[in-house]
Amino acid sequence: MAQVVSTTHREIAAKPDAVFDALADYSGTRPKLLPAHFSEYEVREGGDGEGTLVHWKLQATSKRVRDCLMDVTEPADDELVERDRNSTMVTTWSVSPAGGGSSARVAVQTVWEGAGGIGGFFERTFAPKGLARIYDEMLGKLAAELEK
Repeated sequence: MAQVVSTTHREIAAKPDAVFDALADYSGTRPKLLPAHFSEYEVREGGDGEGTLVHWKLQATSKRVRDCLMDVTEPADDELVERDRNSTMVTTWSVSPAGGGSSARVAVQTVWEGAGGIGGFFERTFAPKGLARIYDEMLGKLAAELEK
C-alpha cells in the first residue's frame, strides 16, 4: 500500500478569519458549499469546528463511493483536520493571509493509504486529480458565498 495525496488551493477575496469560520461551520455554511459528489450529509455532534462529528458519502466516480464519518479537530488556529473513522483518509484545510491580509489562501490536502498493485497505480494516478476537482468546486462555492 502506498500513500495517496491530493492537494489544491484557492485565493479568496475575504478576511482569513471569515473564511476559516465559514469552513468550520459544519451546520450552516458547509452544507451550502458541497458539490453534487457529496450526499447524506449529516452533523452528528457539534457543528462548529473542533469536536464536530459529521457524516457524508463522497462519490468520486460513478463506481467509487466512500462512506465517511469525520472527526474534526483544530490543531492550529488556521487549520481544520477531518479524520475519517471508516478509512485512513485525512483532509486538512489550512487558511492563511494573502494579499496583505485582505484575502485568504485556502489549501486543502487529503491523504490516505491507497491500494497496492496495478489498482493502486491507477488510484495514485487518477484519484488525486479527481478529488482536487471536487475540492476546487467546493472552494469556488466558498468564494462565491464570501465574495458577495
